[in-house]
Amino acid sequence: MLLTLVVGAAVMAPVLSSFNPTEQTVNAFQPPSREHRLGTNDVGQDIFAGLLYGARTSLLVAITVAFFSTAISTVVGATAGFLGGFYEKVAMRVVDALLVIPPMLVVIIIAAYVQPSLWYLILLLSLLTWPGGARVIRSQTLVLKEKAHVRAARTFGAGPAYILVRHIIPDLGPILMSNLVQGARRAVFMEAGLSFLGVTDPTTISWGKMLYHALKYVYLDVWQWWLIPIGVSLSVTVMAFTFIGYALEEAMDPRLRRGRHA
Repeated sequence: MLLTLVVGAAVMAPVLSSFNPTEQTVNAFQPPSREHRLGTNDVGQDIFAGLLYGARTSLLVAITVAFFSTAISTVVGATAGFLGGFYEKVAMRVVDALLVIPPMLVVIIIAAYVQPSLWYLILLLSLLTWPGGARVIRSQTLVLKEKAHVRAARTFGAGPAYILVRHIIPDLGPILMSNLVQGARRAVFMEAGLSFLGVTDPTTISWGKMLYHALKYVYLDVWQWWLIPIGVSLSVTVMAFTFIGYALEEAMDPRLRRGRHA
């Protein structure tokens, strides 16, 4: 329900607000009114329009980063668990090395030399957030490859690629869905944090960037209609992905369902 609300607001942004979120006017610090539902900021931009179009940025980053990071996790984790041997050792050592590197710190360091665009940021987050999922997928692959139907496929001469695509990866479906949701939640939070720190494209409309500008005017009444709605929207989006993750976890683990109904 919460995520549906956020997605609906992002999709219907041009309908819900007729203002251009980047257009500057002389009506600075206007309180909420029928024309400007959340008032205007320090340069006369409509805050409600920025809130709606900021949701588009957050959801775009969430979906794309979750998809690409999960794809990398699946390829590395599934192949490492199924093939084993020297390849598995090398792949897992790479995963261990990447796990100790804070993704946000790497992005900040890169941003000191290159101002990352939105797609560049998506690429960086995708390349830096996949190792955790790869470890989980590898562990599950080690279990799945000992199943009877996988052994039967091997007996009839099926190759590794065929078994991975037709048997292992489909059985990983619940874990992949969980990784997608958790990756999306993490991406929303990280994008907002990086935007708040000013290490993203300055032309991109982002909730984090709006929070940063709103904090400059906390001594004025404007924070009531500028800071709070953005903070609530960001919290609702993160909570929505978190609740979906909990629901998927309960659906995949029968022990959790038994514990709740006990």
